[in-house]
Amino acid sequence: MNIMEPNDVEEDGLYTEDGTVDINKNPANKLKTGKWKACRFILGNECCERLAYYGMSTNLVNYLQTRFNMGNTTAATNITTWSGTCYITPLLGAFLADSYLGRYWTIAIFSIIYVLGTALLTFSATIPGIKPPCDSNGCHPTSAQTAACFVGLYLIALGTGGIKPCVSAFGADQFDENDESERLKKSSFFNWFYFTVNIGSLIASSALVWIQTNVGWGWGFGIPAVAMMIAIIFFFIGSRWYRLQRPGGSTITRICQVIVAACRKSRQQVPEDKSLLYEIEDAEANIRGRHKIQHTDELKFLDKAAIERESDHTKGWADPWKLCTVTQVEELKALIHLLPIWASLIAFATVYSQMSTMFVLQGNTMDQQVGPHFKIPSASLSIFDTLSIIFWAPIYDRAIVPFVRKFTGHQQGFTQLQRVGIGLVISIISMLVAGFLEVVRLNMVRKNNLYDAETVPISIFCQVPQYFLIGAAEVFTNIGQMEFFYGQAPIAMRSLCAALQLTTNALGNYVSSLILLIVTKITTANGSMGWIPDNLNRGHLDYYFWLLSALSLINFVVYLWLAKRYTYKKGT
Repeated sequence: MNIMEPNDVEEDGLYTEDGTVDINKNPANKLKTGKWKACRFILGNECCERLAYYGMSTNLVNYLQTRFNMGNTTAATNITTWSGTCYITPLLGAFLADSYLGRYWTIAIFSIIYVLGTALLTFSATIPGIKPPCDSNGCHPTSAQTAACFVGLYLIALGTGGIKPCVSAFGADQFDENDESERLKKSSFFNWFYFTVNIGSLIASSALVWIQTNVGWGWGFGIPAVAMMIAIIFFFIGSRWYRLQRPGGSTITRICQVIVAACRKSRQQVPEDKSLLYEIEDAEANIRGRHKIQHTDELKFLDKAAIERESDHTKGWADPWKLCTVTQVEELKALIHLLPIWASLIAFATVYSQMSTMFVLQGNTMDQQVGPHFKIPSASLSIFDTLSIIFWAPIYDRAIVPFVRKFTGHQQGFTQLQRVGIGLVISIISMLVAGFLEVVRLNMVRKNNLYDAETVPISIFCQVPQYFLIGAAEVFTNIGQMEFFYGQAPIAMRSLCAALQLTTNALGNYVSSLILLIVTKITTANGSMGWIPDNLNRGHLDYYFWLLSALSLINFVVYLWLAKRYTYKKGT
């Protein structure tokens, strides 16, 4: 079979139609760039980067306790603050990517910052002078050594802020959404992207944790540092095959311009004929590399920003703080429409956060013995969440989608919001399963008078179903929302919307802490022990799981209402 040469392809079909360019800023050639040949480097980069991140973070609490003499509360607080920063800095990275640098250069620059952070953290565990001196009485860190460790950690937080919101969107950029065959592959990419993330996580939470515990922190942090260097190499090797979306200028400025212009014309009447609203005449919108967005009839107040008056022009040019294009207005509308769906996903992140808190506390009270000589740490059961994702991601892509497609007629099997909703239901079931296990555990405590026993004779592996269900929920909800926010976001705001999606993780942790604070305050009134005392055998952790199940169910009902009212965008 003859391979078609570029010269044999019609000019209209030779280049992508979504505004992407190659590394040399020329229009992206569909035969030479993008698709899976480019994505293999992006997936390799992501696997190594996630291995580095989880390799640094999974066992970090023990590092701070043993090397820097931090107590449980201090170490946990420092890690929570650092982890929250890792999910807030993506807003900065997304702004720079969408506005000025583009996703390729944002990933490249912040990856270098990331490597510097991993190197400094490794030095804090290996190099005399930076490494805290230790003897039989423990370690004796100086303030400078502690500072070096935290500078390294926060360089990692800054570095990941430029990578997290960009890398999934950059991978999806490799598929032209105006090409039917490529658009279908884009949906598959998100499944394999999440699969790759969890391969890195699996290696980090198993092999690297063991190395840190049994070999040493130098090797335990050095391997993630090397992995991050390999990630950068993978990323740059693929440069010649990448398709790049050009940055569209300041996203925040454009949003503010629409709001200001609409407020200035609050008394103006929007014309019935929407073609009278201001838009530039050429094929592209007044945003570099972006096609026009069709007008919608919702949020009509914002349309006032596109009402054209003679006074809106200065020296022949439209003043952007007085007059905005329809496309610019529709960008803001699209972002506003995404916010209710975004808010309804915080509950899922709250449930997900229980894996590192209440699931671990529950596991601490159960039989952790595996054979005569090995005791499994309760936190290690999170590996079953990772294994669940690795199992379900390819099953969903290769089996569930083709099967469901026969009944729904939808190319992706489920719509994006249907997929997210299924994950929300599974997350509720996981909380119910955790609550039921706690009921069984407490019944055994009461029947055998084990109130003061350190552990109850129930195998910790009884927790596997709740971890496995959380993993299945992630495959539906997390991948679904990743695809949803990418597909529904205006092209010039895709990194920003990816960062917005990531903030649900931070807010989910904060909401979990708030619920726990409220529950503790109410249930410990009048001297009561409360639902979650230090001795869980005398508490009611099951009530806490029932509460989260009920709140998640209420959230799901709200989500169904929002999803039913949501209108998918017509195009960009």
